[in-house]
Amino acid sequence: MNPPKTDARRHHDPAVRGFASDNYAGAHPEVLAALALANGGHQVAYGEDDYTDNLQGIIRSHFGAGAEAFPVFNGTGANVVALQAVTDRWGAVICAESAHINVDEGGAPERMGGLKLLTVPTPDGKLTPELIDRQAFGWDDEHRAMPQVVSITQNTELGTLYTPDEIRAICDHAHAHGMRVHLDGSRISNAAASLDVPMRTFTNAVGVDILSLGGTKNGALFGEAVVVLNQDAVSHMKHLRKLSMQLASKMRFVSVQLEALLAKDLWLRNARHANEMAQRLAEGVRAVHGVEILHPVQANAVFARLPHDVTLRLQKRYRFYFWDEAAGDVRWMCAFDTTEDDVDGFVAALKEEMAQQ
Repeated sequence: MNPPKTDARRHHDPAVRGFASDNYAGAHPEVLAALALANGGHQVAYGEDDYTDNLQGIIRSHFGAGAEAFPVFNGTGANVVALQAVTDRWGAVICAESAHINVDEGGAPERMGGLKLLTVPTPDGKLTPELIDRQAFGWDDEHRAMPQVVSITQNTELGTLYTPDEIRAICDHAHAHGMRVHLDGSRISNAAASLDVPMRTFTNAVGVDILSLGGTKNGALFGEAVVVLNQDAVSHMKHLRKLSMQLASKMRFVSVQLEALLAKDLWLRNARHANEMAQRLAEGVRAVHGVEILHPVQANAVFARLPHDVTLRLQKRYRFYFWDEAAGDVRWMCAFDTTEDDVDGFVAALKEEMAQQ
């Protein structure tokens, strides 16, 4: 049989890679192969398919017998659904000021989820019990949104990591106040790879109640999942996912991608490689006089400060973003497909631009 003809054309150079975001990367070939495997024939829609059913067993192998996965389209959707599941209509969420839910989700948790975010400034993107207490009060005050959830990100938006003991302390503290704990795990694979522990070690094993599990940043074409770790903490997840517009009709194509990543070790291989490339990048950058690395490089992100005009020239050669343009801070991200040559070429370009100062 002849292959079907298509009018599709490639509109980009696949050899070009930058350091703007791990979202820029394509899908891993093993994920694309899994999508092709799941294609063809009919499968029951809206999650009643064989692939979503099989995914549940894989999720339980990572997060324990009580875990249940609810695949969704994207990370913002996962966070909004998860946070709604553990709050009342009058509830509020304590989070770091730098948290993705506060800075990068267009107000979706507040506008779409009807939640109040109570933010706390942090020096490194990480909450502590003491920092949480800046917002953990007023439960009986009808004039104030009620703190019901603590949301943390692993790894954080600044590329830093919580240890399992740090997350346990947060969970114990939150639970003592009657609050639940949500973990935004859009880069959870990178965190597990860096800590060299299973994902359960810093989630269900230390008291996290609900998890946003990332796939897109680690080699999926699209798709994340809300993973319920504490069944007693949530209610009506199926209804929340639907009314939040995160219920995929052809869910098999989300589930099979997560299966491809999580059934064996693809998730870990991808994350380890991205982390290693970030370490290589940081090592090269440290040798460039006049460039300052701002935070510990613990996953696949490097935050740096360099002269503004150097950044503007370098951005014409490689894609990356300012983090704080006024301060001259930038963020460089590595992905599963970042190569050593990519890193070395970027460091060489940085040296050239700095030499023009």
